[in-house]
Amino acid sequence: MYLTKNENLKRLPLHLHKYVVNQNYANYTPEDHAVWRYMMRISFDFLAENAHQSFVEGLKQTGICFEKIPNIDEINSILEKIGWAAVCVDGFIPPTVFMEFQAYHVLVIAADIRSIGHIEYTPAPDIFHEAAGHAPIIADAEYAEYLRLFGAIGSKAISSKRDNDLYEAIRRLSIVKENRHSTAEEISEAELQVVEIQRYMGEMSEMSKIRNLHWWTVEYGLIGEFENPKLYGAGLLSSIGESVNCLSERVIKLPYTIEAADKSFDITTQQPQLFVTPNFIHLTIVLNEFADTMALRLGGAKSVQKAIDSEAEASVELSSGLQISGIFTRMILDEQGEIAYLKTTGPSMLCERERVMIGHGVNVHTEGFGTPIGLLKNMQSPLENMSLQHLAQIGIITGLWVRLDFQSGVCVEGKLKYIRKNKYGKVLLMTFVDCTVRFNDEILFQPEWGVYDMAVGKQVTSVFAGLADKNEAEAQTYVSDTFTQHAMQSDAQLMRYYQEIRDFRIKSKGDSKLTKLYQKVMIDYPDNWLLSIEIYELAIQLKIAKLASSIKTDLLGKVERFPQFATLILNGIRIIENH
Repeated sequence: MYLTKNENLKRLPLHLHKYVVNQNYANYTPEDHAVWRYMMRISFDFLAENAHQSFVEGLKQTGICFEKIPNIDEINSILEKIGWAAVCVDGFIPPTVFMEFQAYHVLVIAADIRSIGHIEYTPAPDIFHEAAGHAPIIADAEYAEYLRLFGAIGSKAISSKRDNDLYEAIRRLSIVKENRHSTAEEISEAELQVVEIQRYMGEMSEMSKIRNLHWWTVEYGLIGEFENPKLYGAGLLSSIGESVNCLSERVIKLPYTIEAADKSFDITTQQPQLFVTPNFIHLTIVLNEFADTMALRLGGAKSVQKAIDSEAEASVELSSGLQISGIFTRMILDEQGEIAYLKTTGPSMLCERERVMIGHGVNVHTEGFGTPIGLLKNMQSPLENMSLQHLAQIGIITGLWVRLDFQSGVCVEGKLKYIRKNKYGKVLLMTFVDCTVRFNDEILFQPEWGVYDMAVGKQVTSVFAGLADKNEAEAQTYVSDTFTQHAMQSDAQLMRYYQEIRDFRIKSKGDSKLTKLYQKVMIDYPDNWLLSIEIYELAIQLKIAKLASSIKTDLLGKVERFPQFATLILNGIRIIENH
């Protein structure tokens, strides 16, 4: 995948590989590197005092470079030391996929770098947000474990049909707003699409809620004392505008609780309120509190209904430990409202401990899978707990004709071919030939359909999104057909100036050459504040007082002429003069 030998990347399941893109490092322009350098210097100056201490320590530990955009292989070599890895992706990826990468200790990094026009805040994920925001903080062991657990739980959350529409609309909006060539009409149209979809989302899905928790912690979380919190969310750590603004009284501070799951967010603007956690351990407490409300931990009929409503691949785990994966399309309930029968449609698989059972992959159960759930009539002990001797005592013997009458009203009748147990002695599966399955007067399976495999389980203990064994079949995870728009920099002369400045920093070429370079910049690009900041820094370092004074005067003039850049310019001057 990459040149690195990072072991975490080797463990990634194949279905995640389709989201990985090449970084194309050579495509970063000298201006891109200048933007990275400016943001790193400004951010660190502020965050050294206002970020959680683990971020500052992690930045040193991970060795993220200030001078240039890091190479993905360099990042992997660094992250491997703290048990993590990284891959490049194209902008926003589906939340469930993002979280699954996280569960494998893999950080996803958007390969693009924000444009100079969005240097304070970008609506789209970029390499500065991921590499300089996420990477350093995961050096903290408690926080890293929270990320891993969040990924493991979040990737199992069940989505609604509308969740994907919203994801696609938000992805498109972020792309349009970051593209410097987008028109006001295009931006307005994309914003309206997001608003319209949100208006008709209906009841929030598990994925919607856990995505909110992720946003208010991993992306935009505050930590520590409520009156004087520190930053730890990557969205705050990587936004030189919002990192300052978020600590002001204009932004409402709320204690972080499970109620944050119900608070939606706007990804394209600064947040009007933020949540404060007292410590990283509290994050895991709230996460587990939310997970206790999920189908993953609850099971039962309501959880199965969530899977059916999603119309997507899901898995049901029975009390025996058997897992059924596929697209669930039907659930029959008995008179007490308990599950009597489950059915999938299309390719399905049977698994145990998230590994497909031999002979029960999607190539076998191509048309779907159906099974009764529950106890047999007049029996207190579930089938899964019975020994072979006990089964024989009630007439369940391989090679013989067997009739199973369930309390729910389901009847399975046929010749028992095989009983499959796991290593702990749990009965997982019974295989019949010449089998008929009925629920009252309805035929659910008939002999001419072939062999009937009956899953064994008293109840459904867990339901979660996706296939139990993702390596057995190509998981039907969604990949957007909308790609980020790379506005290629066509101004070759501007790039040459940025490169000349970088060359000066590596090896001084003399006072007169720097002065001449500045004079040419002022003729060709008199309004470019970042070029002037870069040259001003060199003039200060080389102690060219006359040139430095002239540049500062011009920069202060730009503050007056371009108030939208005033804070950026003044911060740049302050950093240079204080260092």
